Amino acid sequence: MKYLSSNEVRQIWLKFFESKKHLIIDSAPLVPVNDPTLLWINAGVAPLKKYFDGSKLPPAKRMTNVQKCIRTNDIENVGLTARHQTFFEMLGNFSIGDYFKKEAISWGYELLTSKEYFGFDLKDLYFTYYPTDLEAKKVWLSLGVPEEKLIPAEDAFWEIGEGPCGPCTEVHFDRGESIDPRSPKELLGDDLENDRFLEIWNIVFSQYNSKPGLKRSEYPELPNKNIDTGAGLERITSIFQQTETNFETDLFMPIINHVEKISNVKYEGQKEFKIIADHIRTIVMALSDGATISNEGRGYVLRRLLRRALKHARALLLTKPFLHLLVDDVAKIMEVQYPEVNNHLDIIKRIILNEEEKFLDTLSEGEKQVMQIISSGVKTIDGKLAFKLYDTYGFPIELTEEYASEHNLSVDLEGFNKELEIQRERSRDARSNEGSMHAQDEKFLKFNEKSLFIGYETLESKSKVIKVFDEGIVFDKTPFYAESGGQVSDIGTVDGFEVLNVIKLPNGQHLHQVDAKFVKGQEVLLKVDKEARNQTIKNHSATHLFHKSLKVVLGDHVHQHGSRVSPESLRFDFNNFDFPSEKDILKIEKLVNKEIKKALPVQVKLMKLDDAKKLGAEALFSEKYGDEVRVIDMDYSIELCGGTHVNNTSEIGHFAITLVESIGSGIYRVEAITGDNINFKMRSYLSSLIGEINNLDEKLERISSSKLKFNKPTEPTILGSYEDILNYRQYLEKYKLALRDYEKELNDLKERDTLSNLQDVQSLITTKRAVLKLEDYDPNLLRSILDSIFNTKQLEVLFIANIKDEKITFMAKSSINNANNLVRYAAQNTGGNGGGKPDFARGGGTNINKLDEVLKEVERLMNE
Repeated sequence: MKYLSSNEVRQIWLKFFESKKHLIIDSAPLVPVNDPTLLWINAGVAPLKKYFDGSKLPPAKRMTNVQKCIRTNDIENVGLTARHQTFFEMLGNFSIGDYFKKEAISWGYELLTSKEYFGFDLKDLYFTYYPTDLEAKKVWLSLGVPEEKLIPAEDAFWEIGEGPCGPCTEVHFDRGESIDPRSPKELLGDDLENDRFLEIWNIVFSQYNSKPGLKRSEYPELPNKNIDTGAGLERITSIFQQTETNFETDLFMPIINHVEKISNVKYEGQKEFKIIADHIRTIVMALSDGATISNEGRGYVLRRLLRRALKHARALLLTKPFLHLLVDDVAKIMEVQYPEVNNHLDIIKRIILNEEEKFLDTLSEGEKQVMQIISSGVKTIDGKLAFKLYDTYGFPIELTEEYASEHNLSVDLEGFNKELEIQRERSRDARSNEGSMHAQDEKFLKFNEKSLFIGYETLESKSKVIKVFDEGIVFDKTPFYAESGGQVSDIGTVDGFEVLNVIKLPNGQHLHQVDAKFVKGQEVLLKVDKEARNQTIKNHSATHLFHKSLKVVLGDHVHQHGSRVSPESLRFDFNNFDFPSEKDILKIEKLVNKEIKKALPVQVKLMKLDDAKKLGAEALFSEKYGDEVRVIDMDYSIELCGGTHVNNTSEIGHFAITLVESIGSGIYRVEAITGDNINFKMRSYLSSLIGEINNLDEKLERISSSKLKFNKPTEPTILGSYEDILNYRQYLEKYKLALRDYEKELNDLKERDTLSNLQDVQSLITTKRAVLKLEDYDPNLLRSILDSIFNTKQLEVLFIANIKDEKITFMAKSSINNANNLVRYAAQNTGGNGGGKPDFARGGGTNINKLDEVLKEVERLMNE
């Protein structure tokens, strides 16, 4: 059999189907776009679902691709089996209502057996088919496949719940009887686990519509029949490179070779090498597609993979960060097919290194704790203990399970999950009463009476009470916007009584929390606070402009991870590879203001979801949309949104960022304000910095001297921009440094003045061992005074006592090694303490009345 590199396998596949008039389409990112049902793209067909269900017109009826995929449901098998991986590539060819069985099977046979393409020997291939799908069997036979190579299999039917489904035919490569002597009919027909047959291709004939309660033989046929196929790149490559497992192919070996070099351990099939190579591929490819490492969702999947790789690396004596060193190996393997992997390598390395350092700090202690639990003789690791490992030591529950499994123990997962839920409950933001109501409350679920929201058109309405709940009131129509989509609810009044909050019930009605009693059928006047609404709509429209500007400056990998729009400000959470630079933040702010000044009309359009997507409208993973959606079109930004907005971007006035911070691994938060009087508003966001500056002013006033001039830095002018935050931070630091230098110069000047005026003090000293009593000298200058007099007078011992602010400072210097004893005696006998070395000591006391008596004794002691 000829040797083919993994890239040659990809190219042969794509070129073959291109010759059959298939459109080559790029791999979709691993992070699903506009599909909140998926954590990862996990199959070649996954990003094409909208074409198969008819909701979107495909770019061509025939398509082919090589799709990046992630599946982590069998993570524990990685490294233990020859074929399990968390990241893999699916080769696919697809027909949307075009060709069907005959062409799909015929082209499959040609690609597999033709010397021009893969050139498999037919004797090495076996084919399964669904027992009643005689049409598929007939096509294989017509191509020259012997009947004994065709195995009927009951599981050769693709079906996931209700909807399109159909039989499939699988292609298996036979690795030989020496691996497993059982018959192909037994191994393939009964779908037995084995290492002899390697499934390399599955061709699905989507021809029926699955219906509950019907047998498969009763399923109705689909009007448009489709073809969906998938072939594993890693498996096919392992055949052409004649390797024992997928891990010895050119898709993994450069990584494994590097791990060999780092660990100084030879690879001989150890599972640890395979786990490391697999997991680092997944992490790098996911991060390059915009995923982040965090404690939730797909971010937690990546964190778990990284920590699992580090845990297994310890068996290779790798106890320091090293995974980041493998990033370039992954990029080099993948760059031909996926050049985008090179776009953010430095950032990816930093993210991985940071995660490694954080985890390795706690892994050793966590391992120690889990091994203590295991060695205690328990048969089940208690849920509370497992949670303590997770919470205190950052030890993933999956690793605890692995350690337990290695020692034939179990883990109390139910107890662990209970503790985890208690922690989540504690950490959730405190919510007002409506948050604790839970919209799933049965009384709300059963309430179906219609209530109309008229707040897009008006802010005032005469309405009728249609339902009174303990938690609030529902009206037949309301201008009050209910909290949703990140926008807070409107405030205002009902017959003059304050509306505290408004939430949306499960069936769409708005529930008003009002500080008053009303009865069903009562007619009332609803008034939305106009000023609050006007400021909210400015902030909401600015949020859309900001979201778009983020993508323009940082890249399309950026996605919204949360937002809050209120009358006072806006907040926006997003993912990114690294903390946004000051330069990028200012560029984003400038872009938003540019679009505001353009005075763009803000158009509200109602349309079908598919039409909105064709328009390029941004949709959020966290939101669910019906068939008809509301689109906010600002030309520059187009988003699906149910919130309230300005009519023209010029109404926003001005946009200024007030805060940029990290709120989690790879997740960042920006807060901003809008309006016309932005300079005045910005001053309140500078208040903490201005407060520190005022403190420096007060200090300057206390220490300044006419003998030395202070050159105060120029205070910045407020511009109404994030630049103000940066300028004031910079100004504060300059001021601190300048004041510190000034204070040092003042002290130096004071010291020089003090030392130059010591003649009177020195004249009191007539012996080589002296005691000086001083008053009101700066304690900070005493050491200089001590050294100056000691050296000038060439003394053996000098003891100084200085009284200032009703406190005594003692200091002694000696060439005959008794300074420590003298200071200790003086301090202890004046209610203080002190000490030091024989040649120098210092201390303090408080009993000034005893000082003269103590000094006499000190003088006697030094002369003994």
